[in-house]
This record gives sequence, C-alpha cells and structure tokens, in this order.
Amino acid sequence: MSTATGPAATDERTAADTKPAATAATGSASHGNAHVQLTGSGRPEDHVVAGRGTRPVAGRGKVVVRVEAAGVSFAEVQMLQHLHPFPPKFPFVPGYDLVGRVVETGEGVTGWQSGDRVAAMPRHGAWQEYVEVPAKALAAVPEHLDAAVAVSLITNGVTAYQMLHRLTALAPGSTVLVHGASGGVGTLLTQLAVHAGLRVIGTASPAKHDAVRALGAEPLDYRTPDLPAAVRESAPDGVDAVFDHIGGRGLDAGWAMLADGGTLVSFDSSVAGYRPGQWFRPHVPALRRTAARWIAAKLRLTRGRRQTMYYVKPGDDFRADLAALYRLVDEGVLRPEIAGRHPLTEAPAAVRALLDGTTVGKHVLIP
Repeated sequence: MSTATGPAATDERTAADTKPAATAATGSASHGNAHVQLTGSGRPEDHVVAGRGTRPVAGRGKVVVRVEAAGVSFAEVQMLQHLHPFPPKFPFVPGYDLVGRVVETGEGVTGWQSGDRVAAMPRHGAWQEYVEVPAKALAAVPEHLDAAVAVSLITNGVTAYQMLHRLTALAPGSTVLVHGASGGVGTLLTQLAVHAGLRVIGTASPAKHDAVRALGAEPLDYRTPDLPAAVRESAPDGVDAVFDHIGGRGLDAGWAMLADGGTLVSFDSSVAGYRPGQWFRPHVPALRRTAARWIAAKLRLTRGRRQTMYYVKPGDDFRADLAALYRLVDEGVLRPEIAGRHPLTEAPAAVRALLDGTTVGKHVLIP
C-alpha cells in the first residue's frame, strides 16, 4: 500500500533524538551498531541479513551520522544479484542514501558540527544505525522535514530534477515519456515535469495507472507490444524527451519515439534475464548505443536527436538541486510517494517489494 506523505508532515523523532548530538558523540566506539548486510547473490530472504557491529569513529575529514532514514533503491536489487556496474565485495552494508544527524566530527572537519541534520549519498553503507561519511559529501536537511520524505529526494529526487532541468531544455507544452512513472524516480520526475508545464506520458503496469493519472500523467502499459506505435498515436510527431531506466533494446524503442530535436536520457539498465554475477553486462548495451548515437549526432545524421546517459553524483550542483527539491515540498508542489517505512529487520521485505514491482514510490528503512 502506498503511503504518501504531504509537505506539512512533521519529523517523527523522539524527544531524545532532538537533544544536542554532542551528548551522543561522547559514547564509546564499542557501542553496538544495528545494521543490515548483503551476504551474497540470490533471494533477499536468504541474503539480506540484519545484525550488529561496532559503531564507527569519525576519521580525518569525516563525520559519524546517526541515521534517521535510509533509502531502498534498485541499486540494491542489482547489488544483491551481483549485476551492479560497481559492486562492493560481499558481505557489505548496502544503502545508497540517508538522512540523519551528525553525532561526531573528525579532525579537520569544518562547516559541520554535532547536532546538524544532514543528507548523504554514500552509495553503500546507509543501512545501519551509525555510519561514517566524508564531510565534503554532506548536504543540509531542513529540521521540520519528515525523514522519509527527505531521503526520498536525495538520489531519486536529484536524479529526476537534474535529468529534467540540466540535461534537457524543454519549453512548456512539450511532451515527454517517463518510463516507470510509478517508481521512486518516476513519481518525482512526473510531478516535476507537470509542474514545468509539460505533457507527460508515463509507462506503468495497468494496476498502477490510477496512481500515474493522479500524478498528472497519461498512463500507458509498458508491456504494449509496439510501444513506439502506441506513443505515436497520442504524439504523432514524437515526444521531445524520453527518460529511460530500461536500457538495452528499450533504448531503440525510445529512440524511435523521439521527435526531431528530441533527447533520450538513459539513467539505468534493467537486469532482467541476466545471470547473477554478470556485473557489467546489463550496462554495456546502453554504453554502446549512447556512443554510436553520439557519433551520429556529431555527423548530423540524427535530425537533431541525441542520446545521453545520466549518473547522479555529489557536488555543488547536487546540494543546490536537493535544496530546491526541499523547497518544492514546502511549497506543496512536490509530494513524494512513500511506499513503505520499515525497521532494519524488515529490509528483506522492502527489497522483495521493490524486486517484484508491487508498490508505488519509495521504500525507506528507519533504523
């Protein structure tokens, strides 16, 4: 069941959590640290394992953050199947993004202090109670914002925002296609596009079409046999942008949907059909197609169409765009869909729900 959290939602921290974090920082590193590990390739029920470890100590240039919420993303599904392009070595603590509070600062850290509420995108390591993070990778989080809402905007929100506003230049009235419009990125991208005055066609399974309509998009079954033809029926001249998380041959279909001068943005690759351990193979087709179409565009053989790849990364743009997303939530423009809030012990169920595609929006772990 999808549980949307509105902009007026308040943070659900306990009174103890609101005390100055310097108190927590005085604790010994021997204190326990609840965490979840991926132990190997396979089913989440077998290889997503909760346990306890040692609380980290802040090294030079780093801070220790007590995690309020950590995101569950498709990257964890890829890592679980050893199909992620940059896989850590098993066993490891996954978790792409987090929101929490600084409880300890290491030598040389400036600009942050104990008690600051922060966001980070460590790519793995967020699924634990305490995590050590480089101070330079932190971004500020408003005190009043619900932790689950805040974490849903870190990787997913910035991905959606930057693809729409930094990789494309679309005038109001333009038409875009958003694949996976009911997912963590897709729900946010759809809302941002509608807010920008764009017409959105969103692919999703039929069971989620009402949710896609509620976001302001026109739903289309992603399993339609001839998807480009179906898109052309509602957009005869093609669409001005396609945002694709499928990869492979899906990029050929996306290319066929583009209007002259349109942009195809590839931001992930499906791992369906690949054996666990083929860590880079699912991503090669997207790289190959992007390179070929880049060359063709340089030779002016594409009628102005272009294909590009997107990968979210920290930095000044990341911090600025995350702050913009938090403002849009406060203004009531953006309403992140929270598919579920789970304790760490329910991480296998959260990963299973994402793997099966049964929910709308973002799953979040609450240590």
